[in-house]
Amino acid sequence: MPLPFWTIGCVYGASSVMLGAFGAHGLKKRIADPARLANWGTAAQYQLIHSAMLALSAVAAPQNTIAAGLFTAGMTMFSGSIYLLVLDPQRFKFLGPVTPLGGLCLIGGWVALAVGRRPVFPVVPRR
Repeated sequence: MPLPFWTIGCVYGASSVMLGAFGAHGLKKRIADPARLANWGTAAQYQLIHSAMLALSAVAAPQNTIAAGLFTAGMTMFSGSIYLLVLDPQRFKFLGPVTPLGGLCLIGGWVALAVGRRPVFPVVPRR
C-alpha cells in the first residue's frame, strides 16, 4: 500500500474537520459575507470527501497512484485556493484560475479509479 497516500488522506481529513470548525465558528468573527463563508464550507466539504476517498483508495486500489495523485493535487488546488481566496480575495486573486484546475484533478481522480484495475478487497469466507 502506498503509505504516503494513506497518511496524506488522514492528515487532509483531520485538517478539513479543523478548517470546517474554524469556518463555522472563528471565521464568522472576521468575515460577514455569507457567500464567502459558504465557499469556505464548500472547500472543507470537498476536502473531507476526497481525503476519505484518498485513504480508501490507498487501501482498495494501492496500485492506482494516478488516482491518488490527482486526488491529492485536486484537494490542494481546489480547497486550498478557496480557503485563501476567502481569507483575502485581493491578495490571492491570482489563485482564481487554480480552483477549477483543482476541480478537474478531483474529477480525474474519480475517472482514474473507474478505469483502473479493480479494487483489492479482502475476501471474507462464508460460514
